[in-house]
Amino acid sequence: MATKVVLAMFFSLFFISQVSSDVKNNEETSHVSQALHVFYRGGDRKLMHNMERNSSYDELRKLLDLSMYFKARLTPRALALAPAPAPTTHHLDCGGLCKHRCSLHSRQNICLRACGTCCVRCKCVPPGTYGNREMCGKCYTDMTTHGNKTKCP
Repeated sequence: MATKVVLAMFFSLFFISQVSSDVKNNEETSHVSQALHVFYRGGDRKLMHNMERNSSYDELRKLLDLSMYFKARLTPRALALAPAPAPTTHHLDCGGLCKHRCSLHSRQNICLRACGTCCVRCKCVPPGTYGNREMCGKCYTDMTTHGNKTKCP
């Protein structure tokens, strides 16, 4: 990290010296050139002055852009947080749980079919072969058939 900062400082000083030497060269050439001297004294003096100001402005703008580039490269970026893992779906062995739940039922096929539906929808099968329905919550206790009878065994 320290080497990057030193390197950035070196480049910024180098470019500043280049810009300042370019400005000195522009000042020297403006005094030497006779045609430019005549043009300065003419009616377009402000125009030429603005052009000279814009060229130095462009150089400064380039220097600023370069320094912003190095600053962006050297500053540590905010760490992006990894997205939260998806909640693990607790896979129930509905077949095995329902087989145990319906093992003493008089109509096992109907019980297994209803229990499987309730297990998939509510993701729960009550323990034991009978009762304990409230342990699976309202989903399990409130599910009804078309005839308004409780569906889940």
